[in-house]
Amino acid sequence: MKMGFAETDITPQMPVTMVGFNRTDNISRGILDSLMAQVSVWENHGTACLVTIDNIGFNKREADLLRDMIGAVVGTPREKIMLSFSHTHAAANTDVEKEYFHKICQKICSAAEKAKASTSEVSVGWDNVEADIGNNRRRSSDKIDRRVGILKVCSSDKNDLKLIILRLTAHCNVLKRDNYLISADYFGAVRKMFAEEYHCPIMIVQGSAGNIAPKYYRASFTPVDGQGEEYINCENAFGQMAQEVSKKVKPIFHAINTESSAGVCAYSKYIALRSKVPDLTEAAQIADEALKYCGINGQKWIEKVKSLHNSGISFQEERLEIQYFCIGGWCLCGIPNETMTEFALETVQLLDNPFFYFNGYTNGCSSYFPTKEEYDLGGYEVYWAMLIYFVYYGRVYPYNREAIDTVISFAAENLITDF
Repeated sequence: MKMGFAETDITPQMPVTMVGFNRTDNISRGILDSLMAQVSVWENHGTACLVTIDNIGFNKREADLLRDMIGAVVGTPREKIMLSFSHTHAAANTDVEKEYFHKICQKICSAAEKAKASTSEVSVGWDNVEADIGNNRRRSSDKIDRRVGILKVCSSDKNDLKLIILRLTAHCNVLKRDNYLISADYFGAVRKMFAEEYHCPIMIVQGSAGNIAPKYYRASFTPVDGQGEEYINCENAFGQMAQEVSKKVKPIFHAINTESSAGVCAYSKYIALRSKVPDLTEAAQIADEALKYCGINGQKWIEKVKSLHNSGISFQEERLEIQYFCIGGWCLCGIPNETMTEFALETVQLLDNPFFYFNGYTNGCSSYFPTKEEYDLGGYEVYWAMLIYFVYYGRVYPYNREAIDTVISFAAENLITDF
């Protein structure tokens, strides 16, 4: 097995339109810290590529365009290229900032070329620890995936540390809606702390964090996802998040043994999901609630719902990609949605495999993917966010209520272990 790595700075140097909060003014006002894109190229009976990007998540069309561009550079098909977005709420809206989007695609492709050129034989090992970095923002639930997944990559002789990949689960919105500075959020702080400790590059993959708010945050007010004793508002929130991860990883890291016989396997499976188009009475009720509780103007969404009805469309269908990226017994599995923590917890239970990580924000980021319980509760994650972001998602309504069970079962059934 061979691995090569490269990274590139993707920080916008001019003010850009940000995305992640429902604000009238979303123009950035400076830079707090740098945004990064990182590429690891893996060769083992073929080529696979894992890319991490400091962005809330491209739409699926943009993500697939970048995957095809990378594929042309490293010589592998789209299904063997996984993009993992940090989901920082302090980066550019690539749907609006087209010039920025094209520029970072070029930078990422250049990094992919460098990564492929730098491949060398490696050994890998993996383990988990648990860290207290997030809380379920649904106050009726205490479900949290606290696993910190660790993949340790060393030279084939095990003497040199080449790369650490961490899989974390907490929303990248330590900075709240009063922030207008470009930032990688707490992912940047974790990368910096670990790089100083272990003297090698650090990649971070976001987990199923749709309903997991960061334990520490920094804001001039108390946000909805920061209310309660379990949340701490502090100036050094980034550092606190990073320190929590570091103190749990450090005691076991050097004991992780690496092996050079592990294989690499990346592939995609597809499943069709449906979502209904709400009738006009239900649509009006959803829009009224969104305006009352979140100040969201749903007029354009209402117009789209009416247009669909006028065209005789009562449901919308989407072909969902579920992608797997397996290195030895360590497997990342992801879909282009904001998945809830239950996706990760239930697949682990089904497979009885603590090293299977179901992630969101993979190869794009469309809508929240609610659980059945959240579906029944309604609110922002289920309905109201659709009123803002439906133009990017291609749908006006969440997937059908039972879709989570369908996807979880499908993801578990299609895991390949004999590669």
